[in-house]
Amino acid sequence: MGGRAAGEAMASQPACAVAVVTVLFLLIFPCFSRAQTLSFPFRQPETCGHDQYFDISALSCVRCGAHQRRDARGTSCVCIPGFQMIANNGGPDIICKKCPENMTGVTKDGWNCISCPGGLTEEGKCHCPTGHILVERDVNGTVLSQAICKLCDENENSFTVANALGNRCIRCEPTFINTSRSCACSEPNILTGGLCFSSTQDFPPRGISTARYGELGMSFISEWFTKYLQSAAAACWVYANLTSCQALGNMCVMNMNSYDSATFDACRLFQFVFENTAGLRTIHSVSFWRQNLPWLFYGDQLGLAPQVLSATPLPTNFSFKGQTQNTKMKFVAASYDVRGNFIKWQTVEGGVLQLCPDTETRLNAAYSFGTTYQQNCEISISKILTDFPTPVFYDVYLEYTDENQHQYIWAVPVLNLNLQHNKIFVNKDSNSGKWLLTRRIFLVDALSGRENDLGSQPRLVRIATQISLSIHLVPNTKNGNVYPPLITIAYSDIDIKDPNSQSVKISFSVTYEMNQGDAHVQTDIALGVLGGLAVLSSLLKTAGWKRRIGSPMIDLQTVMKFLVYYAGDLANVFFIITVGTGLYWLIFFKAQKSISVLLPMPAQENRFVTYVACAFALKALQFLHKLISQITIDIFFIDWERPKGKVLKAVEGEGGVRSAIVPVSIWRTYFVANEWNEIQTVRKINPLFQVLTVLFLLEVVGFKNLALMDSSSSLSRSPPSYIAPYSRILRYAVSTALWLVIGIIQIVFFAVFYERFIEDKIRQFVDLCCMSNISVFLLSHKCFGYYIHGRSVHGHADTNMEEMNLNLKREAKNGPARLLSPSASTFEQSIKAYHTMNKFLGAFIDHVHKEMDYFIKDKLLLERILGVEFMEPMEKSIFYNDEGYSFSSVLYYGNEATLLIYDLLFFCVVDLACQNFILAAFLTYLQQEIFRFIRNTVGQKNLASKTLVDQRFLI
Repeated sequence: MGGRAAGEAMASQPACAVAVVTVLFLLIFPCFSRAQTLSFPFRQPETCGHDQYFDISALSCVRCGAHQRRDARGTSCVCIPGFQMIANNGGPDIICKKCPENMTGVTKDGWNCISCPGGLTEEGKCHCPTGHILVERDVNGTVLSQAICKLCDENENSFTVANALGNRCIRCEPTFINTSRSCACSEPNILTGGLCFSSTQDFPPRGISTARYGELGMSFISEWFTKYLQSAAAACWVYANLTSCQALGNMCVMNMNSYDSATFDACRLFQFVFENTAGLRTIHSVSFWRQNLPWLFYGDQLGLAPQVLSATPLPTNFSFKGQTQNTKMKFVAASYDVRGNFIKWQTVEGGVLQLCPDTETRLNAAYSFGTTYQQNCEISISKILTDFPTPVFYDVYLEYTDENQHQYIWAVPVLNLNLQHNKIFVNKDSNSGKWLLTRRIFLVDALSGRENDLGSQPRLVRIATQISLSIHLVPNTKNGNVYPPLITIAYSDIDIKDPNSQSVKISFSVTYEMNQGDAHVQTDIALGVLGGLAVLSSLLKTAGWKRRIGSPMIDLQTVMKFLVYYAGDLANVFFIITVGTGLYWLIFFKAQKSISVLLPMPAQENRFVTYVACAFALKALQFLHKLISQITIDIFFIDWERPKGKVLKAVEGEGGVRSAIVPVSIWRTYFVANEWNEIQTVRKINPLFQVLTVLFLLEVVGFKNLALMDSSSSLSRSPPSYIAPYSRILRYAVSTALWLVIGIIQIVFFAVFYERFIEDKIRQFVDLCCMSNISVFLLSHKCFGYYIHGRSVHGHADTNMEEMNLNLKREAKNGPARLLSPSASTFEQSIKAYHTMNKFLGAFIDHVHKEMDYFIKDKLLLERILGVEFMEPMEKSIFYNDEGYSFSSVLYYGNEATLLIYDLLFFCVVDLACQNFILAAFLTYLQQEIFRFIRNTVGQKNLASKTLVDQRFLI
C-alpha cells in the first residue's frame, strides 16, 4: 500500500506542474485565450463632455480629476473657478486645491489665489473696468495679496491706454493724439478703422465697402472693406502713411483693379488719391508710380498696352549654347501682406506663383528660357482655405545684369482678364490697344469674401486659376532679344457650399512666341510657285492620258481626270512644304546658339496642321485612283507554244480512232498567272520593317524627345526632370525625317544589294515569261499598255530537263531576246474566243496583219522624263523599247513613292490627332494590310476574268 501511495504522489507532481504553467500562461498572455479585437469606438475632441478631455494617446475621452474641467483645446484639464493649481506634470496630470474664502480669484497663470478688487470672469480670474490694466505681481514677481486695477494715464504727458490683453499701458494711436490731443476721438472728429481724423481736414470721399465678383455677377458688403477701406484711404491721403497706401492698393487689387467712375469703391478711392497727389514726385521716373503709393496701373489711355509690351526690348539677351549661354529667367517679387506691410524680396522659384504642388526641379523648369511649360492640377477648396487664410500680394520683376555687371530689375506687366473698366471686361478684347495693364497680383483671396465676421468661413473665395507667362521675341533679332514678359491671369470666383467636396482646376503655363508673318509669306510664295508647277504637271499628264485613250475631245471625264492628277501633284506640293517647314523649325530651333527663332505656339500650328491634312487627303485620293486603275487593267497571256505533232485518239461513239493535234499544256499559263498574282503587291521596301524601325527609333532610342518644346537636343530625359509638351510641327518633322531616311535606305538596299544578289521578282517574272514561252499584254488605257515579249528563242518550252538546261546555257551565252513596249490594241475576251485571240495577238506580233502593223523605236530622253509620247500613232502602232520594266507601274512596285508618302502621311495624321506614335504605327500597318488584301483579292479576280484562268488555280 505504501509503495503504491508513493507512486501515485510521484505521478501527481508532473500533473500539478502542467496545471500551474497553464494557469500562468493564461494570466500572462490572455490574448491567446480569445479572439483578438482590433476595432474600438471613434471619438473626436469636441464630443467629449465638459468634465472630460481627449486623450491623444488612447484616442478616447477620459474623465478629468477632482475639481477639474477640460481646457479650451479639449486635450487637457484645468482647475475649475475657485481652485488653484498646485501640481502640473504636463497634459491632464494636474492637482487642484480650493482657494481660501478671502481669496476668491485665481491669477492669470492659475497657480495662485488672489483677492480681486472687482468682479470675476467666467474662468474665475480678476476683471478690471475699461481703460484699466490688471496688476497681480509687483516688479520683482511677488504675488500681491490683492490684485490692483490700474488706470492708464491719458493725460498729455503720457497719452496711454490699456492694450488689447489688458495687462499693459501703451501709447495711444498717433492719429488720436494729433487730432484731439487725447486718447479719445470725440465728435466732431471722425473715427474709422481705429484711426481718428479731424472733420476740418481734406477727407477723401466716403467709399463703399463692396467686394465685386464679376464672374458670378454679384457683389456684397465685405467685412474687411467695411473695417479698413475708409481708414486706409484716409491715412494714405491725409498722412501719406506708406502701409495704409499699400493696404488701399491691396484692396483695389482684391477688387480686380476694376474701376467705375460712378462708384467710390476701393479702386476709385485709390484713383482719387493718385489724382490728387500729382504734385508729388514720381518713383524711378515712372509716371504711373507716385510717391508713397504702390504702382498698380499703367494708365488708362487707349493704345498704351502695345507700347509697354513691344516698344522697348529688354536690355539683356538669351542664348541656348556657347560661352554666353543664358537660359535662366530670374524673376523676383516684392511681397506684401494684406495690411500693406512689406514682407521681403523673394525669387519666384520654388512654386511661389504656382498653386499646383510638384518637385522643385519641375517647378523651376518654368523659368528656363525656351522651355514651353504647362502645369495643371485640381485642388480642393478646403486645402486652399487652409493654406491661404489671408492673401499675399506680389509685384513681379525680371532681374538682369547689364554689360557692366550691374544688377537691374524690369517691371513685369500684368493682364488681368477679370478687370472691368466702367463695367466692361476690356482685357478680354482681342485688340491689345484696348487693354489696361496692371502690376500687382495675388493667388488666393479668402478674406474679402467674409461677409459679417473676419473669423468665419468666407462666403466666396477668389482663386487665380489660370496664370500664363508669355515671352515675345524681337523680330529679326540674332542675339536673343525679347520684349518684356507679360503675365496673363484669370481668377475664378468660387461660391463656397462644402469646402471638403468642392475643388478647382488650376493651370500655370509659360509660352514663347515670335512674329510668324514672314514665315507665312514665304510659305505662301512657295505654295504659289509649286502649285503653279503642279497645274502644269497635271495638264501634261491629262494631255498624255487623252492621247493614250485616243480621245481628242475635252469632256467632263477629262476635267475629272485633270482634278485627280492635280490632287496627286498638289499633295506632293503640300508634302514638300510641310516637310521643309518642319525640318526648318527642328534644325534652326534646336541647333541655334544665340536665339533667333522660337517655335510656333499651338494656335499658330493650326495652319501647318491644315496643310498636312490637305496633303493626306489629296494623297489618299491619288492612292485610291491608282489602286482602282491597277485592279481594272486588261491583261492577256499569249502562249507561243505550238503542238509537237499528232497522236491517235479514240473517238467516243464512233468506235474508232483518228489522229489529233497534241494539245499544248495550260500549266505554263497557270504558272505565269500565279507569279503575276504574287507580284501585284510586291514593294521596294518591307512595310513591317519600316513601321517597326521608325517606332523603335522614336520610342526606344528617344528621337521623340527632339519634338519637345525645349532647347535640349538630347535624346534622353531624366525621370525627375520636367517634360515639356510636344510641338506638333516637331513631331511631324522628326517622324517624316526618320520615315524618309529609313525608306530611302531600304530602297537603296533592295536596288543595290537585295535585287542584284538575292532576288529580283520583277526581273524574275520577265525571265519566267521568256522561259515559259508566254508573252503578256497589259492594257492600262484604251490605246496604251505594256507588252512583255516572252516568246522563247528556243521554239518550245514544253520540254525535258536536259533540253531546258541547254536552252538556259544558250541564253546565258547569247543574251535574251525580249521586247517590252506599249501596245495599241483592245479586245473582248470570252472562253470561246480564247484560242482565236491568242492566234490574233500572235499574228499581230508577227506582223501578219499589215493593216494593223507596228514599228519599234526608242523613246526620246524628254519623253522618258515627262512620261508622255510625242509621236501619235497614225497608220501603225508604235512599240517603244524599254529596259526599265515600266510595266511595274500597274503594280505596287512601280508606285513606291506614292505608297511611301501615303503611309507616312497616314502615320503623321494619326499621330497629330492622338499624340501617340505607337497607335499611329499600329493603325498604319493595319491599313497597309487592309489595302494589300483588297489589292490582292480584287486584282486576283480581275486577273481570272481577263485571262480566263480559273481562279481556283490562283494560289
